[in-house]
Amino acid sequence: MVEFELKGLDELRKSLKRLPAKMQKKGLKSALGKAARVIRNAAKQNALRVDDPDTGRRIADNIVQRVRGRHTRRTGDLMVSVGVATERGRIPKGNPDDGAKGNTPHWHLIELGTEKMQAQPFLRPAVEGDAESSFDVFAEEVDRQVQKVLAEK
Repeated sequence: MVEFELKGLDELRKSLKRLPAKMQKKGLKSALGKAARVIRNAAKQNALRVDDPDTGRRIADNIVQRVRGRHTRRTGDLMVSVGVATERGRIPKGNPDDGAKGNTPHWHLIELGTEKMQAQPFLRPAVEGDAESSFDVFAEEVDRQVQKVLAEK
């Protein structure tokens, strides 16, 4: 798991404090989702390079972003995660090819590698390479949301 802490956005924080708590969360949630979308799209592009063209399944089709509501309820902090969605439970014998959007339970073996196969990471480079542009999108979107709400008042 990769975590980031934003610093240097003092002016934005002051603007946020002027809003009611409910509006703060709504604007932040929207901005966080748009910032996560940048990383999700980069991860999908990276996954296309490592996907096996001989199968119908693609890891890129299963890369998703999710708002972590339980984390928010527990801690009060907003959290959005980007990862590969797979079906729960046992992997069927013979690992059948389900076609497009088929289950890709092997994604972590490609991302992290094994003792017999070199790692071909696609998630970590997406986070590391697009973190700055994701922060820029977040800051711009939060500012836009704040200005929108303050204009309505």
